[in-house]
Amino acid sequence: MRSNRSAAASTAPRTIGVVLAVVAVIATVLIATRGGDEEASASQTPAGTAAQNGYGQGTQGSGSEGYGHSSGVGHGTEAEGSAAQDRQAEQSEPQPVTEVDKTFLVAVRQAGLWEIPAGRLAQTNASSEAVKRAGLHLMDGHSKLDQLVREDAEILGVPIPDQATPEQQGWVKQMENARGAEFDRIFANLLRASHGKIFATIGEVRAATQNDLIRRHARQANQTVLDHLEVLEDTGLVDGETFADVEKAVTPK
Repeated sequence: MRSNRSAAASTAPRTIGVVLAVVAVIATVLIATRGGDEEASASQTPAGTAAQNGYGQGTQGSGSEGYGHSSGVGHGTEAEGSAAQDRQAEQSEPQPVTEVDKTFLVAVRQAGLWEIPAGRLAQTNASSEAVKRAGLHLMDGHSKLDQLVREDAEILGVPIPDQATPEQQGWVKQMENARGAEFDRIFANLLRASHGKIFATIGEVRAATQNDLIRRHARQANQTVLDHLEVLEDTGLVDGETFADVEKAVTPK
């Protein structure tokens, strides 16, 4: 019995020592783990704070972080908008209207006032289908030009007539009294001569005008008159004297 107690007594200190050593190791591990977690938290906190505060600093500060760049874009957009408004203001400023511009609008108006009725007469008095077709082109083209000239004249403050010239009215009367082949010949030559002369004038106006509305109008008139020249020539009825008369009228003096 004494021997067993002695053995137990001698074993107890060793067991306690082992237990204390194990406890010490566990404590060391826990301390090390906790310290590592705190260091990790400490290293992540500034980055997290910077990420959370980045947009706020960009919005409030003058730096280039966060919304700082967006603010720069905003200023650029405002600058572009201001420039666009300046361009619109420049374009809306009054543009010069010369006497040539005014004469051009009057001539286009007067042309429509007699050529539209001539186109209508072609549908009833002509014997040639080509002449009737040319008459339809005149009615359509000059109806559109007449609307345009009235709009532009109102915008630019240019007075335009309500009737054709006495000479043009005489041409209409001449066609009213003609029928068949006679009408076809008169129609083709009178209209070809008139369009040939105004065609040259349109080119001069388009080249010299400083007014955007007149420039647009001259471009449209040029396309319309060119179409009419072609359909009138397609009738095969335009004689050499008509071309000579136009050449004489448009040749610079």
